[in-house]
Amino acid sequence: MADRAIIKANLKNTVTETDFDGFDKLHTGKVRDTYEHEGQRIIITTDRQSAFDRILAAIPFKGAVLNQFSAFWFAKTKDIVDNHLIAVPDPNVSIVKKVKIFPVEVIVRGYITGSTDTSAWYNYEKGERLFCGVQLPEGLKKNQPFETPIITPTTKPETGHDEKISREEIIAQGLVPEDKWKKIEEYALAIFKRGQAIAAEKGFILVDTKYEFGEDEQGNILLADEVHTPDSSRYWIASTYKERLNAGQEPENFDKEFLRLWFKDHCDPYKDDELPPAPDELVEELSFRYIDIYEKLTGKTFEYNADKPTLERIQENLDNYFKG
Repeated sequence: MADRAIIKANLKNTVTETDFDGFDKLHTGKVRDTYEHEGQRIIITTDRQSAFDRILAAIPFKGAVLNQFSAFWFAKTKDIVDNHLIAVPDPNVSIVKKVKIFPVEVIVRGYITGSTDTSAWYNYEKGERLFCGVQLPEGLKKNQPFETPIITPTTKPETGHDEKISREEIIAQGLVPEDKWKKIEEYALAIFKRGQAIAAEKGFILVDTKYEFGEDEQGNILLADEVHTPDSSRYWIASTYKERLNAGQEPENFDKEFLRLWFKDHCDPYKDDELPPAPDELVEELSFRYIDIYEKLTGKTFEYNADKPTLERIQENLDNYFKG
């Protein structure tokens, strides 16, 4: 069970920026920082909380949860498609294969929901029926399942806002070759099906998610970035879903949606230059949820490793990994 006392004591002990001695920094992403050392690629998962194409807050222990969550799901889906993970020498660190990422995020949706302007429900409510090349029927209600999961890709620009795109546009623009896109779609739907099945066994609904794929130097397609984390995926509590749906209530969720909604209620997160600080109680709650769903879905006990500053621990573990 997630420990609120430890979370509260570490509200300010978060990893928001990284700079490690002896390691070459290649890229700073929304959540992950990428390094290289001795020809190996290193990904550091920070505690930065991203939504609306910007950083909203820093969530204690979030980076460690996401990194270890992905490691769990990479292992569970490796028989479907290989992935980039080599080793996890620290809770926040992954050593990965060098992969050229395709410039498209693969969004798989099992339900019609969401609050951002690339979400299915947001666009459906505004009258859009051809969504990312997928024809949606009339009469859908928020939070109900699709007959079968759909793929609704978005572009993945280096900077700026993700944009909806269809499979036809992806192929026509040469973003991904048609034969490889077909394989990616097959992999994505199979991974999502596996994720939904494992989540259901633990009492959760995997609602939707995003995947990133790339290819290695031999042209093999690999799953990369993160898999089925509370950052990249939406989870609902299965036991209360139908009752709440019938009552017109939002499903009980285990993701960052409540933080997104708080910002939408208190500012315009797409347009305002400065955002209000996220309340401590929301930050604490999100940390609790991340740790709780990690423990419940994986069956593992989360190790807080709060006996020393996180950045110091990461530096030591990186040094030891490359010495070994």
